[in-house]
Amino acid sequence: MICGNLRASVGTPSSEVPRRELDFRDERGGFSLILKRNCSISPAGLLCVFAALAFVVLTIGAGFAAAGAWLVLPFAGLEVLLLGVAFFLYARHAGDYERIELHSGKLTVEVAEAQRTARYEIDPRRVTVCLEKAMGYGARVLLRGLKQKDLELGRHLDAATRVAFAAELKKRLRI
Repeated sequence: MICGNLRASVGTPSSEVPRRELDFRDERGGFSLILKRNCSISPAGLLCVFAALAFVVLTIGAGFAAAGAWLVLPFAGLEVLLLGVAFFLYARHAGDYERIELHSGKLTVEVAEAQRTARYEIDPRRVTVCLEKAMGYGARVLLRGLKQKDLELGRHLDAATRVAFAAELKKRLRI
């Protein structure tokens, strides 16, 4: 675990690993940053794909049922049901994000996960940005010094970008 002085060493970008840039938008001495999941399809697009797949599977199942193979239809229905559950679980987290803003000497962190949104207003002078090494996860960025438990940030970033994010956040909170 590293608290206090943090340095991010970002070497030359490799052709194998794409480099992810953090877009800290400056706002009169503060900043605003939104970290989102890398979502390949929107929930509305996912609904269209599910409807098309369900139609095809149930049409094939109905065709087999009409030909006398009635057991195909319940399994086709079960397949559509399980696919619907999987798509629903994916769509619940497709809009997850973390919004981190510093303005007027106040750090505001908004974390949206599934249907819950939590908002934290923090005095940036009273928190410490810590980079905690975790097995199999890379590193965790924690805000320490809150009244509640530690607040983890950067969950939607890859490990290398999380390290750079921690260094940049620490630098911007101390200005």
